[in-house]
Amino acid sequence: MDAFMKGYWNNDSLMFIGKSGVTYGYKKTLENYKKNYPDTAAMGKLTFTLIQVKKLSGEYYHITGKWHLARTIGDIGGHYTLLFRKIKGKWLIVSDHSS
Repeated sequence: MDAFMKGYWNNDSLMFIGKSGVTYGYKKTLENYKKNYPDTAAMGKLTFTLIQVKKLSGEYYHITGKWHLARTIGDIGGHYTLLFRKIKGKWLIVSDHSS
């Protein structure tokens, strides 16, 4: 999970919106991921399907897609929208809305 989170902005202003509402902050988002996906059975194999990649400016991209987890305990999936921002030369997720 720590490696997965390297694509997220490590900042208190990171916003994650999911089924439980809005979460702010890198640390809280990581804690929620670890709580919801505690082991390899819960994590499964994650795949993404891009629907749209839209450049908003030289600093921002908006991404829309689908996610799918193939798991032995039952597959799950949904859609997501991500806002990427270029920070110190690196593209990072600053907002994630996953359902």
